[in-house]
Amino acid sequence: MRIARFSIDGNVAFGAVEGDKPDELVLDIIKGIPFTDFELSGTKVPLAPRDAKTRVRLLPPVLPNKVVAFGRNYAEHARELGNEVPDAPFAFFKPATSVIGSGDEIQYPSFSQELHHEAELAVVIGRMCREVPRERVKDVIFGYTCANDITARDVQRREKQWARAKGFDTSCPLGPWVETELDPSDLTIQLTVNGDQRQLGRTSEMIHSIEDLIVNITEAMTLLPGDVILTGTPAGVGPLNVGDEVAVTIEGIGTLTNKVIKRG
Repeated sequence: MRIARFSIDGNVAFGAVEGDKPDELVLDIIKGIPFTDFELSGTKVPLAPRDAKTRVRLLPPVLPNKVVAFGRNYAEHARELGNEVPDAPFAFFKPATSVIGSGDEIQYPSFSQELHHEAELAVVIGRMCREVPRERVKDVIFGYTCANDITARDVQRREKQWARAKGFDTSCPLGPWVETELDPSDLTIQLTVNGDQRQLGRTSEMIHSIEDLIVNITEAMTLLPGDVILTGTPAGVGPLNVGDEVAVTIEGIGTLTNKVIKRG
């Protein structure tokens, strides 16, 4: 099931996405929130309405308490930036204020001259959990979505730690929705800039599996419903410029699209 978070005439709700063709998608509004047992209301609205009186806008599919990101989890990406392949998962954080949705604008930060894209599979947590054993990891996962770990690469190199380089506002696009029924073990990840392919990889190329990552981070901290795990990016990262349109497509999920603008 595809679960989207959206606003309609200013009211925020969750809905199950129905349909296959982009111009025919419909949202069946969910009663309550999707992290507990829920019902579909049967009230349906078109995601791309032809009726201008109804304004439906996709929002970030979740509002995480925290985004836990794992770096250098694809060997070729680690090598392309001249880094060693880590023996153990290597985690950092992106704040909740970095999150935007599909269709929202990435604001090029004034303190950087080298903005990079990084396409990633994102895992959405469905229940509060800590010290999760490997055999129970699937039980705590709500679903999967597309992510773009936008990075101020020059700042990352200069400052040696990643808080500003990867945590600035609009640096974590997520979306377009969460797919709850998916085998994430061998999915195609693709990124284009203005229609030109920049990244192409498969989730089977991860050094540390999703199970490894969740076991690792929950040894240290509690994850909450809606928290997001970024699983790393394949090779091919590169620059973004003001005016670029960047799109992350993951097999079985959909496409996350954002435009880069100058921060006002």
